[in-house]
Amino acid sequence: MTPSTRAETDAPLIVGFVSDLIFMSKIENVTRRLGYRVAWVERAADVGAAEPYGRESPGEMLHGLGGKLFELVTSRQPALLLFDLANEAIPWQRWIPALKSSPATRRIPILTFGPHEDAARMQAARRVGADQVLARSRFVADMPELFRKHARMPDRAALEAGCGEALPALVQEGIALFNQGEYYKCHDALEEAWMAEQRPIRDLYRGILQVGIAFYQIERGNYRGAVKMLLRVRQWLEPLPDVCQGVNVARLRENATAVHAALVALGPAQTADFDRSLFAPIELKKPGL
Repeated sequence: MTPSTRAETDAPLIVGFVSDLIFMSKIENVTRRLGYRVAWVERAADVGAAEPYGRESPGEMLHGLGGKLFELVTSRQPALLLFDLANEAIPWQRWIPALKSSPATRRIPILTFGPHEDAARMQAARRVGADQVLARSRFVADMPELFRKHARMPDRAALEAGCGEALPALVQEGIALFNQGEYYKCHDALEEAWMAEQRPIRDLYRGILQVGIAFYQIERGNYRGAVKMLLRVRQWLEPLPDVCQGVNVARLRENATAVHAALVALGPAQTADFDRSLFAPIELKKPGL
């Protein structure tokens, strides 16, 4: 990735579930001035083919349109989700509570706006979990302040500082077990290191831990548990530099993505046939190389 491309990718992303061209233009003007990026989902069909929803409990929906929604949101890791409550082409009454109940996406703020005269619609948005519900007029008037207030931004300075430090002994122990294929045993050391560290760098340890849990679930034939964990891990690994405390995070991200794609291609009934040679060891290298 070139420096210019990396800078563009690092710009905060807002995903807008909006189809009104007038509001889309207004939002784009504000995001451009603030240095944000915006991506549009105008209708449910933009997420994927019109497949039925699976019968699943709240949390990650892994099949049909719900599964494609979670794939879109977790892969892009937006700083903010924006829903136009008047957009009838988006099933926000279903999508918002699913996104806010899932460990993979619940940290992403959801900002909604709608016609002030439709009190029932506004109350419904609050009830299903939107972080803030606004009348259109207030949303338009306060848009820059709202984006600055609600957009979830990683502390990149703190991450860079932590990533320049040496890898703790407990994490080295956990990685050694991970690389031996002891995905269950590596959990304890990595969890202890994560609990002992309160700075943002702890996300590195949690990310490695959750990749290990996903691999372990695949070994046990637990398709749903593995896919859920691979979706959740993205929020921890994505903000990290490509090399952090000597860990080749870029390679770890790529491997987790490849394992997820291969697992989904197999499907629940074929989990036992998963090619475990796709489980790559964690590569350690000197920071800055």
